[in-house]
Amino acid sequence: MKTIQRYFRVQRKNIAFIKFILEAYDGMAVMRTLESHEGVIELMIAPDFEREVTEILDNLRDEFEVQPIDPPTDIKEL
Repeated sequence: MKTIQRYFRVQRKNIAFIKFILEAYDGMAVMRTLESHEGVIELMIAPDFEREVTEILDNLRDEFEVQPIDPPTDIKEL
């Protein structure tokens, strides 16, 4: 399945929380940590759920910083 990739910087302490929230919405998005020390995460979003994931992230921004970033140049493909 083709996914939409989005990249964010968050505080390290919030990485697991974000992952748990997204996993609760089964099949909507998958998150992976690209750089744990820097708090860089990648979201692989199912195309039909981009709006919903954006809404979830907007709601999380009320609790802590979720900063969109450009795709890192040194991403290793799985």
